[in-house]
Amino acid sequence: MKIGILKERKNPPDRRVVLSPKKCTTLLKTYPQLEIKVESSDSRFFSDEDYRNEGIDVVNDISDCDVLLGVKEVPIDSLIPNKKYFYFSHTIKKQKYNRNLLKVILAKSIEHYDHETITDKNNIRLVAFGKYAGIVGAYNAFRTFGLKFNLFELPKGEVLHDQKMLIDELKKLKLPAIKVVITGKGRVGNGAKEMLDGMQMREVTVDEFLTHTFEETVYVQIDVLDYNKRKDGIVKDENDFFNNPQDYKSDFMRFAKVADLYISAHFYGIGAPYIFTREDAKSPDFNIKVVADISCDVDGPVASTIRSSTIEDPIYGYNPKTEQEVNFMDKDAIAVMAVDNLPCELPKDASEGFGESFAKNVIPAFFNNDEDGVLQRAKMTENGKLTERFSYLQDFVDGK
Repeated sequence: MKIGILKERKNPPDRRVVLSPKKCTTLLKTYPQLEIKVESSDSRFFSDEDYRNEGIDVVNDISDCDVLLGVKEVPIDSLIPNKKYFYFSHTIKKQKYNRNLLKVILAKSIEHYDHETITDKNNIRLVAFGKYAGIVGAYNAFRTFGLKFNLFELPKGEVLHDQKMLIDELKKLKLPAIKVVITGKGRVGNGAKEMLDGMQMREVTVDEFLTHTFEETVYVQIDVLDYNKRKDGIVKDENDFFNNPQDYKSDFMRFAKVADLYISAHFYGIGAPYIFTREDAKSPDFNIKVVADISCDVDGPVASTIRSSTIEDPIYGYNPKTEQEVNFMDKDAIAVMAVDNLPCELPKDASEGFGESFAKNVIPAFFNNDEDGVLQRAKMTENGKLTERFSYLQDFVDGK
């Protein structure tokens, strides 16, 4: 079987890759019947020479490969008919801007597997970049705080080599006694927590965060039942929240009254309450001055995220009174960092971590007859049609 690693063609080019050179070498030793080719690229973090040094073929044409691996969407005119592709297509939520991509995937009889659809039997995702979004997002949160209050200037994350270098920069900071709140305890939230723990920031309980004053910087990481409550006041478990989000309302304002910096690292489900609204942000009790919205749902649960930002220009200001974008240095502005492709700032660590998961959870399925059903669950299209699991996208494809 031949696997081809695609050159990333989306603009701006992504520097990440599914399999690092060393991971390719490990796989070739594990599966003697496997062949790997790498499409030449001058934009990825790992150079052509890095792959050649590991004995991996670097070529200009990978059309003879059976399976093609990429990160971002493959441009329509670069799609090869009748191939198996793995990449983030950003279509499973019926994203309008990629409707034509899905139509062409079907028209070219491509067997498409989306990284987002690679799950275990319990529908838990097996490969993701979320941890690295959390790592970079937390770093950018403090970079934003330093710029907002003219306290310090951290270098951009993209110029640093790995997570250790990010943490080393954060350790140099002399922060005032501020309170930091993180929403989310999944991959993204725990990635952010790694950074705060790495810079040796003190973690406190919800009760301590809400009621105590500290002489040092502290943080709290909260989950859905900490920042949401049932409208009827009855206390139930997380499953009730996930199954009946309409019965809940936000309880985040109790944190917003005492927090200075907010790191949004949660997954937002359809029908769940907004974490804070534009009206909440207008309240004189709303104390948060910096929001690092890693989740980046525009015009969604974090009211200050009125647009996504970019690695090149990551920060903007939100004026709660006017609900408009302003300079983030304005005294009335909440400084917002809402970059929607944060793992791109840490391409080495993100690629190595993603590749580790992909090699462990996906590659074996090619050689064990997909005994765990990983490929079957992830397959979106086959023979020019949507698979049964993704048949809900048919009206989207049809433009209805």
